[in-house]
Amino acid sequence: MKKSEITFSITLDHNNIPETLSWQATDSPEGAAPQQVRTVAISIWDHLSQGTMKIDLWTKEMEVPDMKRFVIDSIGGLGESLKTATGDQLMHQQIMALCDSLMDHVKKEGKSA
Repeated sequence: MKKSEITFSITLDHNNIPETLSWQATDSPEGAAPQQVRTVAISIWDHLSQGTMKIDLWTKEMEVPDMKRFVIDSIGGLGESLKTATGDQLMHQQIMALCDSLMDHVKKEGKSA
C-alpha cells in the first residue's frame, strides 16, 4: 500500500498572523522545493460528531479580490466533488450557478474600483 504525507509549514509574526505558508507532499518529485502559497483551507469531515473541522489560514499578502476568487473556486471544486461522489446533478448545478453569480459580482466590483 502506498502512503503519502502532506506537510504544511506556517511562519507566524509576533501577533500569530501567518507571514508565509508552504506545503509539500512526500510523493512530490525528488528535490522539489516546498510550494509557497498565500492561503490554505482544509476541511475534514468528522463522522463521529457529524461535523466539519476546518483550518483556514492566509498571509497578509493575500489580496481581497484573490481571496474572493479562491473561495468561489473552492466552492466550485466542492460542487465537482459532490457530483463525483454522489451523482447529485441538482446540487451540482445549483452550486455552479452560485459560483457564476458570485463571479459576476466580483467582476462588477473590479470594474467599479
